[in-house]
Amino acid sequence: MKKPVLVIMAAGMGSRYGGLKQIDPVDDQGHIIMDFSIYDAVQAGFEKVIFIIKKENEKDFRERIGSRLEGRVRTEYVFQDLHNLPEGFQVPEGRVKPWGTGHAVLSCLAVIDGPFAVINADDFYGREAFRLIYDYLTTHEDGDKYEYTMVGYLLKNTLTENGSVARGVCKVDEQDMLTDIHERTRIEKQSDGSAAYTEDDGRTWISLPDDAVVSMNMWGFTRSMMEELKGRFPKALEKGLKENPLKCEYFLPFVVDELIREDRAEVKVLTSRDRWYGVTYKEDKPTVVQAVRDMKERGLYPEKLWGPEEVER
Repeated sequence: MKKPVLVIMAAGMGSRYGGLKQIDPVDDQGHIIMDFSIYDAVQAGFEKVIFIIKKENEKDFRERIGSRLEGRVRTEYVFQDLHNLPEGFQVPEGRVKPWGTGHAVLSCLAVIDGPFAVINADDFYGREAFRLIYDYLTTHEDGDKYEYTMVGYLLKNTLTENGSVARGVCKVDEQDMLTDIHERTRIEKQSDGSAAYTEDDGRTWISLPDDAVVSMNMWGFTRSMMEELKGRFPKALEKGLKENPLKCEYFLPFVVDELIREDRAEVKVLTSRDRWYGVTYKEDKPTVVQAVRDMKERGLYPEKLWGPEEVER
């Protein structure tokens, strides 16, 4: 089996946060959230990282991340380009929003030739998650169906006090297999501490249980997913452009859900009980900074991830 690679989706606009949040330090050593994800991934066994970024951000990324990873992990950069569309399609006038996570991963079509894990750049997943997904990807191959996986989190461990979040809400059977996933783009913590989502700009709210399993876009795939993403994009694009040309997106969970419904893929859910940390909004940053400080004090991370205190692999 080919060794799995780690794909990091870092081309998001950061519109809610304001600015290029993916390279905003979260400790006094200048580490960003991605440093901790890559550090945890390396400890788990990953040896190569593919960054999906915007072309205009390449210089910043190479200076802030690539330079300190030299000699420790192989890196590659691919660019998510708004104009990278199937033949016959063009960007609608006024469209600036990227095409979504499915399109982001599709940007890696030419550089992925084996199993791979996918994560968001601005989410802190925890070490257990990387160990779980690496172990799965190195022990499973496609059979009669595609053999995929995802790390799920309990909804209550993934909410912010500072606004809404987007999560893939999952249904999981008794064998821990994913049976259904719906992308809810506006989930908020209510005044009583419970979670609910809205699909009509807040006019009505639908409650969600605290222990609902949600996707934080930490997926594990075989190479087959790349061809599925490529083949399904034109149809999804055609539908989206008719319904909402300026904001429609091609979500990775949509493709996974289609494949499950078509009985072409099985997705093992590896549930993490860890607390998720992320910087969706500027106001989230102090919480992440404190969490990082606490984890260092507990000995989970050295002060300098890529310095002399680095834990040996």
